[in-house]
Amino acid sequence: MKIALIIILVIVVLIVMYLISTYNALVHLRNKVKDQWSQIDVVLKNRCDLIPNVVETVKGYAKHEKDTLEAVINARNKAVSATTKEDEIAASGEVTQALSRLFALTESYPELKANENFINLQNKLDEVEEKIRFARQFYNDTVLSYRNKLEMFPSNIVANMFGFKTEAFFEATEEERKNVQVKF
Repeated sequence: MKIALIIILVIVVLIVMYLISTYNALVHLRNKVKDQWSQIDVVLKNRCDLIPNVVETVKGYAKHEKDTLEAVINARNKAVSATTKEDEIAASGEVTQALSRLFALTESYPELKANENFINLQNKLDEVEEKIRFARQFYNDTVLSYRNKLEMFPSNIVANMFGFKTEAFFEATEEERKNVQVKF
């Protein structure tokens, strides 16, 4: 009788230890996803802070490119006012598309391409875009790990017991997938 009680007690302790371990792993991954999203948020804000400077520099050279400049400002404003992760993802795609069109304009303005301020701002934006790409990649890698833990057996049982929710991947929008078309 004592051996059976000890065996049952050991099994219960092992199950409780597994539940605690799995719960803690899920919390760790969920917090890592939030942290990675924060990293994306930081670089997206940095990009939005640089955009007005780029637009002002371009305005001086490309006065008649009003539509492109307005598209960049509108996309930036959407990005700044986005409140949900999904809105931020969509707005980020619009900003990327608008910036691509803006930088394509430089081909028509050789004096703009030679402007030191513009070159400096373009280099900063290129650096920020690279950071955004890396941050998106790390975010998606973290979301993948988290989703795997949520969906794989037996950790999915613990995830469902404690109400863990899946996170969205940062995916390119349809706009970002299109080739940039610049018409003069």
